[in-house]
Amino acid sequence: MAAAQRDIWKASEMQRLLAEHGLVVSAGKMSALWSGQPPSIKLADLEVICTVLGCEVGDLLLAEPSKVSRTVPVEPGRRAAAGSGSGSTSRAAVVPRRRSGRSLPPA
Repeated sequence: MAAAQRDIWKASEMQRLLAEHGLVVSAGKMSALWSGQPPSIKLADLEVICTVLGCEVGDLLLAEPSKVSRTVPVEPGRRAAAGSGSGSTSRAAVVPRRRSGRSLPPA
C-alpha cells in the first residue's frame, strides 16, 4: 500500500529502486515483500525500503494481534526449558565430555 501511495505499481519497479539504494532482493523475497507476507525482514533492509518509499517504519508495519497464538500457562514453580518447543521440562542430563570423546570421571 505504501508503494502504491508513491505511484509504484510493479514489484519489478520496487526491486529496481531498492537495488539503486544498495539492496539487491531476489525474485522470491520480492514476491513475499510485495504480497505483504514476508517470513522475516532485516532491520537494515526495512530502513532501505523506508528510504526508497519516503516513509516511516510505522507506515509499513501493521499490528495483527489476532494472529498471535496464545501461550499455554506454565504450572506454578516450573519453567519451560529454553529452546524447548514442546514446553516439557524433563530432559536427559547433559554429560560433559572430553575432546577425546571419553566421558569425564564421576564427580
